[in-house]
Amino acid sequence: MDPKNILLNVNGIEVIYNHVILVLKGVSLQVPEGGIVALLGGNGAGKTTTLRAVSNLLQGERGEVTKGTIELRGERIENLSPADLVQRGVVQVMEGRHCFAHLTIEENLLTGAYTRKSKAEIAANLEKVYNYFPRLKTRRSSQAAYTSGGEQQMCAIGRALMANPSMVLLDEPSMGLAPQIVEEVFEIVKNLNQREGVTFLLAEQNTNMALRYADYGYILENGRVVMDGIAKSLRENEDVKEFYLGMGRSVDGSDRKSFKDGKSYKRRKRWLS
Repeated sequence: MDPKNILLNVNGIEVIYNHVILVLKGVSLQVPEGGIVALLGGNGAGKTTTLRAVSNLLQGERGEVTKGTIELRGERIENLSPADLVQRGVVQVMEGRHCFAHLTIEENLLTGAYTRKSKAEIAANLEKVYNYFPRLKTRRSSQAAYTSGGEQQMCAIGRALMANPSMVLLDEPSMGLAPQIVEEVFEIVKNLNQREGVTFLLAEQNTNMALRYADYGYILENGRVVMDGIAKSLRENEDVKEFYLGMGRSVDGSDRKSFKDGKSYKRRKRWLS
């Protein structure tokens, strides 16, 4: 990556919860301006913790960055508040969507504009969100609690866009959604990236989908980056195919549909060798 084009630079961070539980063990990554970067790995790999370290949402869970640095456009940000980061254009869409159930879709969207002052700009942004998510416009008066999981995910992303961000941290956007809706959400992410120039750092267990849309990917295991590269090269990597895309072969030579019959310690040994 061109150093001049780096928007986010995470350098060797360690994260500890409750002063004793070491979760991230020297994670480093870079996100270029206008790119889509994927954080990949299974449950407990450290994806969500990495995003929360960037957005500084660790404190609510008694977590803290104890080593390393996080820079946005060359400026250290690990000690800034989440509100300060929103002002600088960094917004996180949390895993599980977290829409306000008792508010309407439009009211949820407007909560994302709390840092904006111009009513005209807020109205223009709201219309832009509706252009990208026409389904939300038809449900604008419905309480979020009575909308589908896909509509809530769209609402959560739209709410983040109301802050006019330069970078969105997107945590598990495919979780709990039907494959067709997942495809629709990722297409919208791609369009926002290409048309609006929004940078995305997304954490995702659906490796196949993430690598189809990302430019670059990092694979995490046990709090460490064990592999990274251009998305196309990761898709073609035999280890990634075997253990993350379910395209390997079992010990008897037959096609294997998942990596569940592979030994995890052998996988980690292979990554770290």
